[in-house]
Amino acid sequence: MKLSIIILNYNVRYFLELCLKSVEAAIANIDAEIIVIDNNSEDDSCNMVRACFPEVNLIENKENLGFSKGNNVGVLQAKGEYLCILNPDTVVAEDTFVKVLEFSENQDNLGIVGCKLINGGGLFLPESKRNIPTVNVAFKKILGFSKDYYANHVDKNENGEVDILVGAFMLIKKNVYNEVGGFDEDYFMYGEDIDLSYKVLKKGYKNYYFGKAIIIHFKGESTLKDRYYARRFFGAMKIFYKKHFKKNRLFDMFVWLGIELAHTFRRIRKVKPENISEYVFVSNKENKKLASVLSKNMVLKSDIKSVNKNSEIIFDANVLTYKHIIHAISRDNVGDGLTYKILPNGSNFIIGSNNGFGKGEVKEFL
Repeated sequence: MKLSIIILNYNVRYFLELCLKSVEAAIANIDAEIIVIDNNSEDDSCNMVRACFPEVNLIENKENLGFSKGNNVGVLQAKGEYLCILNPDTVVAEDTFVKVLEFSENQDNLGIVGCKLINGGGLFLPESKRNIPTVNVAFKKILGFSKDYYANHVDKNENGEVDILVGAFMLIKKNVYNEVGGFDEDYFMYGEDIDLSYKVLKKGYKNYYFGKAIIIHFKGESTLKDRYYARRFFGAMKIFYKKHFKKNRLFDMFVWLGIELAHTFRRIRKVKPENISEYVFVSNKENKKLASVLSKNMVLKSDIKSVNKNSEIIFDANVLTYKHIIHAISRDNVGDGLTYKILPNGSNFIIGSNNGFGKGEVKEFL
């Protein structure tokens, strides 16, 4: 088998359904399998997978094992030459895996391959490609100087070697994953992707950013957003530094200060709700059931070339490819107030997330 796609889920049933539908379309011509590991979700994620995706290998953990251990559990059952660690709050294009695998097959000494990630509002996520977060680099990032934190030597639309990739999408050969010990289970949540990327580099492999493939990452939907986020994140970074860098007093002060500053800043950050002027349904036919649950009129259009400011665009995946939807959402700046939702093929809900701080939105219709 060529590819095993490993998806760790926790309480994001609707995002998972959208993700799986996009993944199914993307592996239509690949010898591949999908493994979903559920970390004891309280929603009906497992029932949905069993009912809608019977071919998926579903592993139901009896407790929340965290990101590292949960993914390692899935890898133990993987049969593919390549693994793709994929977040459940992502959407891939129909050619994503074909393109990334083709690129990977042509590289020597291959480590991890990542791709271009955009958020639900269409903006590029710079954490798609990063440098090694040394203490000095990380501290400058905390203070708002992020130039050295991100791998800016590679353009976001190009391909090239980078140090650190993001755990939302990581393609790696299974033998390399096993050689470095997989995800370090000392990490419960956050920091595991940095650690894995760095371990692969230290073994002499090369990590690559592949900017020719774009996926949506509804950033943060599969994590908990609460006042303990900063402590969990920087606690994970402290584990990373203790494992890979020489311990000293200045280092301890930087990490402690980073935790305290980020904890304070994240608590006061708020996101204002959008003011939607109209809903635009991009499809070739009306959907009266969907229109009935929206607060404003929904207009039918075949594209988004001429839409009003502050419109919410709803893409119909029953008639549009996920590749088309991803490229339509992708953009370099915000100023038109547009927001986006997706109607997954064969589903009775629309879903999306406009930024990486507020929770995403799901609207069901019967």
